[in-house]
Amino acid sequence: MPKLRFPVRAGAMLVAVLLMTIFAGDAMAHGVAEGDKAFIRANPGVNIIPYIYLGAKHMVTGYDHLLFLFGVIFFLYRLRDVWTYVTLFAIGHSTTLLIGVMFNLHANPFVIDAIIGLSVVYKALDNLGAFPTVLGFQPNQKAAVLIFGFFHGFGLATKVQDLITSRDGLLANLISFNVGVETGQVIALSFILILMTLWRRSASFNRNVVVANAIIMCAGMVLTGYQIAGFFSEKAL
Repeated sequence: MPKLRFPVRAGAMLVAVLLMTIFAGDAMAHGVAEGDKAFIRANPGVNIIPYIYLGAKHMVTGYDHLLFLFGVIFFLYRLRDVWTYVTLFAIGHSTTLLIGVMFNLHANPFVIDAIIGLSVVYKALDNLGAFPTVLGFQPNQKAAVLIFGFFHGFGLATKVQDLITSRDGLLANLISFNVGVETGQVIALSFILILMTLWRRSASFNRNVVVANAIIMCAGMVLTGYQIAGFFSEKAL
């Protein structure tokens, strides 16, 4: 069997990294780790650096965010386009996180996280060109990224709301958290873009477009199904 060239291995590594996050434990979940919960509850007031760290950690270990962003940049070759779409996602994410927590807006976390899973499915279908075939038109891709960004941010807001014991310094901490989220997003995207660039230079990229997006879509379905099961389990209690 001939040896795989580095670009091909890079593509396989990229898919593997994204898949492994689906099966990660609680520390890698979309929620907040137990140690971080303890810190938030034990340290009221302004904590700028710790919240920057928590925001960066959330983005780097947030498999739903990474899967969605992977789908978003899958066919983006120019850095200007990557910046545009990622900025739209960041605007949506930051807006609903701040508004949700500051105004104490509540929603069922299972429902929100199910929609986040569907955002991953949506982007994979979009990459496969399903919507013009099925719907007869192409939905606005930038608007979709912004709208799903709202849900991604609100998903985290539902988690953070459960941890707040004091509103002292809340705005400063949330702004710091968002700075951390954007920092983590840059780190994660840099890693993904490097591997994507190497993969695109190989012949295997075009051959595996359908397979890669099918894997993304299946991962999104698993995330959605898990949250729907959690919703009905909660109702049954």
